[in-house]
Amino acid sequence: MYYMATRTVRLDDESERLLDELQRETGESVSTLLKRGLVALSDATRGQSGRTPFSIYAELDLGPGGHARAPSRLSKQSIRGVLQAKRSRK
Repeated sequence: MYYMATRTVRLDDESERLLDELQRETGESVSTLLKRGLVALSDATRGQSGRTPFSIYAELDLGPGGHARAPSRLSKQSIRGVLQAKRSRK
């Protein structure tokens, strides 16, 4: 069964004026115009969601860094040497 929801929408004066203009120009109902607007917004946002994990990472401010004793792929192998070096400094 198909159910259509009823929504109450508050529009400012500018949006109301624009909606009236679109209604006069197209002859379409308010409901049809709002549905078309939702579809257009949905299409536009899908095009913007092409962010990759690396593009998000590149935007992060991770600070200066450079304090690693070994590459992370070798962390298990290098921990013994790091701990021995730390112990000998004390």
